[in-house]
Amino acid sequence: MKKVIIIGATSGIGYELAKGYVKKGWRVGVAGRRIETLEIFKSSAPDQIEIEQIDVTETDSPQQLQRLIDNVGGMDLFILSAGVGNQNRKLNPDIELATAQTNVVGFIHMVTFAYQYFKEQRKGHLAVISSIAGTKGLGVAPAYSATKGFQNLYIDALAQLAHMEKQPVVFTDIRPGFVETALLKTGTYPMLMKPDRVARKIMKSIKRKERVVVIDKRYAIIVFFWRLIPRWIWERISISNK
Repeated sequence: MKKVIIIGATSGIGYELAKGYVKKGWRVGVAGRRIETLEIFKSSAPDQIEIEQIDVTETDSPQQLQRLIDNVGGMDLFILSAGVGNQNRKLNPDIELATAQTNVVGFIHMVTFAYQYFKEQRKGHLAVISSIAGTKGLGVAPAYSATKGFQNLYIDALAQLAHMEKQPVVFTDIRPGFVETALLKTGTYPMLMKPDRVARKIMKSIKRKERVVVIDKRYAIIVFFWRLIPRWIWERISISNK
């Protein structure tokens, strides 16, 4: 039986991915901060699901991840779906720093541990859910877009490191557009996607071992043209969800 660990599975995309892999017969380890939600999910398939309460920003989160892997009986696929984001035009430092704490510090805790685990067992698939926001700096959400760009580059660097070390680790950087989750709790957003639909597309991309995937095709087109916009023009574009 294949084994997957999903971090950030108490809601949104992570939760839908966990349900999807349970349906496919995988042994599933799920983690998040809300233990009550995790316990409810485990009750749906107690012989197939293992849970662990993990706050990725805490220094002992790698040890908690190891415990979850041990309870599952191993790990073939690791998916990091934990992340936070807020619009912050006023640059409230608490919001900016909290975003960096989860999306950078927590990201490093989880991804480096997963990489070392796969390196030791000489195989594995490491997937992270970043965002199209990492493509360009968004004035309404500086820390969010910057930390997502950090995640994109970090996975690029790890993929190169794996090649240098001749490690057969597969990497998938998943970059969704706007998804109807708690992350987008204010304002209105165009082309809003349902989490279950996004999760199905992600599972297909992981199965195909795609290196970078933008969800979905509409957003892939948008990102393509975003990259062509010169910096001096981009800085003069007013982007808002109001």
